[in-house]
Amino acid sequence: MFRHHRLRICLCVLAIASTDLGASEAESAPEAPAVPAERPALPSRSESMAAELARQLPSTEVLRLQASDEAFMALWRPANVAEPKGLVILLPGAGESADWPRGIGPLRRGLPDYGWHTLSVSLPDSPGLLPPATPEPEREPPAEEDGSSETPAADSDPQATPNEAGYLPEETATAPNESTSEAVQAEPAPSTEPDQGPQLVERIDGRIDAALAHARALQPGLIVLLGQGTGGYWAARYLQQLAPEDVRHLLLIQPRQPEGQEEPLAQLVPALKLATGDFFYQNGTAARAEARARLNASRRIQHPAYHQVGLPALIDNRESEQQQLLRRVRGWLDRPAD
Repeated sequence: MFRHHRLRICLCVLAIASTDLGASEAESAPEAPAVPAERPALPSRSESMAAELARQLPSTEVLRLQASDEAFMALWRPANVAEPKGLVILLPGAGESADWPRGIGPLRRGLPDYGWHTLSVSLPDSPGLLPPATPEPEREPPAEEDGSSETPAADSDPQATPNEAGYLPEETATAPNESTSEAVQAEPAPSTEPDQGPQLVERIDGRIDAALAHARALQPGLIVLLGQGTGGYWAARYLQQLAPEDVRHLLLIQPRQPEGQEEPLAQLVPALKLATGDFFYQNGTAARAEARARLNASRRIQHPAYHQVGLPALIDNRESEQQQLLRRVRGWLDRPAD
């Protein structure tokens, strides 16, 4: 009896000791380092603007096209006539969206009323994001009166009204968390995409390829390539390199040469020998000089169908300025064949 009692006491002591030892080891064991959660890559500026447009616009206007191994957004509007005249593919400039409120947006929404399908393509960000292709026009210095001069007040836009998509035109120009397009122009964010040189060119060419493939599937009869700002350069370069037979018209809106591209527009555009409409705003001194260089180059080679159109910028009435651009572009498209 006594022996069994001692055995139970020993077993209890061993159990208590092992419990204390396990607790001590648990307290002294170092904690495993926390593995930081991998942060997802931030979307590029162009992707953010495309996502915002897709959220705001009717689903019938938003297309997802495929270029090689990447999908991208394009905006589609059919012609509002029984017999369409053709299809216009629009390429925005650096830092601009596929519905940019100056140039690209008004043209893509307005041309369908005059018989043209429109397909506006979003382009990838440039290596260093450049200012938009259509900055505020230059102003003439104010005339001095009574020996004093006054600084002109900032431009004021006409009263904006929501369009059929339920948002103000300026809202389509900005990425999320950006209040106005002017803020985007003043502080362009660097691109988060690792595009450098040939890679960017290949991606842009791939997107134009995809847009043309979609256009050809619709059998529009006539395909026009329209580029604004640096988009004009990419359009002209694409036509020079690949020369698609079914694209016989080129439209340029305030074209601009991207950084890193050596061939100047004055050599690139006239050499295409395509029916070309070159639109530029006359208020800017640099824009006038560049337009003159392109015009002189076209004259030297006796370009058969190069037409240049100088537009006065209506600084105090942006809506009228965009209506003027739409009228002139429509007039060029409807002109008799040369």
